[in-house]
Amino acid sequence: MEPNTTIDAKGLACPQPILKTKKAIKDMESGEVLELHATDKGAQSDVTAWAKAGGHELLDHTEDNGVYTFWIQKG
Repeated sequence: MEPNTTIDAKGLACPQPILKTKKAIKDMESGEVLELHATDKGAQSDVTAWAKAGGHELLDHTEDNGVYTFWIQKG
């Protein structure tokens, strides 16, 4: 999946990954994809809830050696 924007929020604690994602997605066009990398364990539930509440679609997410990667399509 080729993202339009990538955010590196590794090493940041809640709520920083969400705040960085919110700021980046605001400048994107509807339908574009944002890729987020985070290490905060709470990011999985936070990103899922934030995307749903904001009308965005969480396309996929993975975890590899403590790094969570999310692909979010702007609604």
